[in-house]
Amino acid sequence: MDIIMSTIGRISPGPEQIHSHSKPPTSGVVSTLQSPAIRRLRGFSRASVSRVIWSFLALTEVFLLETAAAANLPSRNLFLADSHNAMAHNDPAQQDAQMLAGPSGSSRQLGDHEIQYLHTGPAHFGQVISGEYADGKRVFWGNGIDRIVKVDYDTYEMIDEYPFPGTTYYDEARAEASIARFDENNSGFFALIHAFQEAGKLRDLANLYTVLDRDHNYYIGSKTGQILVFGDEDPRDSRSRIVKKGEFQFPDSVTGPVMGLSMTYDGWLIAATEHGYIVAVSRDLSQFHWVRLKHSEGAEDKATKPTGYGWIRNAFAIDEDGGIYIASQSHMHKVIWTGDRLSVNETDGAWTAEYLNGWGHGTGATPSLMGFGEEDQFVVITDGQPQMNMLLFWRNGIPKNWQQLPNTPSRRIAGQLPVTMGDSSLTQIQSEQSVVVSGYGAMVVNNAPRNIPWYLPERATGLLVGYLGSHPEYQPYGLQKFIWNPDTQTLDYAWVNREISSPSSVPTVGILSDRVFFIGARDNQFTLEALDWSTGEADFHYVIGGQRYNVMYSGTSIDEDGRIHYGTPWGRVRLTPVSRRGE
Repeated sequence: MDIIMSTIGRISPGPEQIHSHSKPPTSGVVSTLQSPAIRRLRGFSRASVSRVIWSFLALTEVFLLETAAAANLPSRNLFLADSHNAMAHNDPAQQDAQMLAGPSGSSRQLGDHEIQYLHTGPAHFGQVISGEYADGKRVFWGNGIDRIVKVDYDTYEMIDEYPFPGTTYYDEARAEASIARFDENNSGFFALIHAFQEAGKLRDLANLYTVLDRDHNYYIGSKTGQILVFGDEDPRDSRSRIVKKGEFQFPDSVTGPVMGLSMTYDGWLIAATEHGYIVAVSRDLSQFHWVRLKHSEGAEDKATKPTGYGWIRNAFAIDEDGGIYIASQSHMHKVIWTGDRLSVNETDGAWTAEYLNGWGHGTGATPSLMGFGEEDQFVVITDGQPQMNMLLFWRNGIPKNWQQLPNTPSRRIAGQLPVTMGDSSLTQIQSEQSVVVSGYGAMVVNNAPRNIPWYLPERATGLLVGYLGSHPEYQPYGLQKFIWNPDTQTLDYAWVNREISSPSSVPTVGILSDRVFFIGARDNQFTLEALDWSTGEADFHYVIGGQRYNVMYSGTSIDEDGRIHYGTPWGRVRLTPVSRRGE
């Protein structure tokens, strides 16, 4: 979401998620029953066989619990939808890491039967997955500029759509014409003109941040200072129509477009505005509280560019104890939700810490949480230097013997390392994406286009990676991972991959496979890339296709069955790779 707004100017479950299932996954049981070991048990009593099977499943659950602990996962928020993806960046910790494996195999071209494309209208950058309805089904919810859609989880067919009143409705014929033009030419002056025309509609994107709760209520934070809530005409029926259920208008004293929406672990909606206000609203929209961040005086006039570069540019993270972590133009803030009020007072545990901001626009990243339980605990962003740094802030108390790091503006900074992408001569690099976090690892992607035309204004360079990013003339290369060493208490470089391109995709980590997935590009074709999260080495890639499959700043996500999802300028894509013999 972060990069989208600037261009137009993570459920990562804990043990609770595993225990929430009322029965073991069917696919795992079938696989177990078909194994030779189980066939040899057929001479035993049914009760004995059952004990063996359930012992196996218990051991599997222990393995998953140990894997979750090793990955430093946050607890599941029980008020959100019971799925791995209930909001932007999956969950309140905003890690972009999921306790799922994702696909595997050898590199190849995907067949048409392995790619599902659904026209949804423009700017469906994210989607969320519901828990199970009373009828045993799940659905996808999503929205863009002109409509909300509800999509069948199994078939990926449209169930219903809800057009936003007063907006232009973009039909499929218009999308197909635009796709054909980009397929014909996605380089040079005329391609840029087409990209500029397409990007113009994003100015009408009013409803960007969304949350889906356990009762199938779909909340949207609007730039008009509202929280809108939609749901099912019949809450028990996953096939029922979308209906508007209510809206909450911020009081006149709270100003600025909504720049993030999340939910506390006791079920309160939290919103932030560009002007530095934090608002807590009950799920039934009947109660609210608000507070203004420190250093936000005059924030209304501190935007550095027309759109997407306000005093607060991005969303925020929330921990299970009520800590809300949000970055402003030059500071990282922790706000405390006590259960009945919001506080910015240090006596309640709140804090504010400065970070470097040499380029003036502030961080382009949504804060991500790292470390849970007994682990070292941080909030992670990149800073506002022309050559950005990876930053770790101590999330709670600063260790008593901690010495302020050299060249840092705050003792709360636990780690500060420049992003180099493996190039010691690099002097300038910025990203508009969140930092991907899994365990003590933190990864950033190079989104700086190559070969910027001399006539293109700096503020328009996002068009090159957004709409034209698969073209070899413009596509950027490079991903870099950092890692916290709890023994030496230092932030270190882990690896760099300079051979793979992720023009604008937001990656996600499949924890169970130890892979990071994202939509890349090769030979002007969009691809699914899979890297080893531990080493950075390329594992495999799937070729998807041409400009219909442009990722354009969308998040890559894994659904409950391991399929890959992402958005395009005009629709949504689901990849369903079929395992081949020997893979």
